[in-house]
Amino acid sequence: MFAASGALLAGRKRLDLFGVVVIGLVTAVGGGTLRDLLLGTTPVFWVRRPTYVGVAVAAVIVVLVGARWLGPRRGALLVADACGLALFSVLGAREAIGAGAPPAIAVVMGVMTGVAGGLMRDVLCGEIPLILRQEVYATAALAAAGVFIGLTTLGVGGDAPVWTGILAGLGLRLAAIRWGFSLPIFALTDQGKPS
Repeated sequence: MFAASGALLAGRKRLDLFGVVVIGLVTAVGGGTLRDLLLGTTPVFWVRRPTYVGVAVAAVIVVLVGARWLGPRRGALLVADACGLALFSVLGAREAIGAGAPPAIAVVMGVMTGVAGGLMRDVLCGEIPLILRQEVYATAALAAAGVFIGLTTLGVGGDAPVWTGILAGLGLRLAAIRWGFSLPIFALTDQGKPS
């Protein structure tokens, strides 16, 4: 999902094919790479399991082929990014728990896994990162990772914590996109007082 969102943004920025692949890969593996490095899990996940790189490249190719017929739609970019955000936030938290991190740190690692790839994508493409805008973005990642860790800590077994966390994060992000709600902004006036 994240590779697709990276490829879609790279296409909107009119990058060459190599640039599209690079942005897709950075978006797909950036957050998990940072998580693994901070947790001391080396080599990082995509070096241990190169299938991740293959899947990311395949997603980029699907976008390259599909965009010829669909065109560069902003809605597709936002939905692909929302899916990736929810999925990777939960998987990042699960990886952190598996590496022995306490629950609070696992939530932080989940959020980082979810948002860092998109942050890198936006910076490389010259965009103001979604995480720094007035969007419900990191909050959706926090919801996904938090619900997963909460249910896991309560002893809920099976795949229920994973799917519930993904649906919580995805639902929150898609609702924010659909109805345009956001977190309040902090703005100072010229006199240094909040407005």
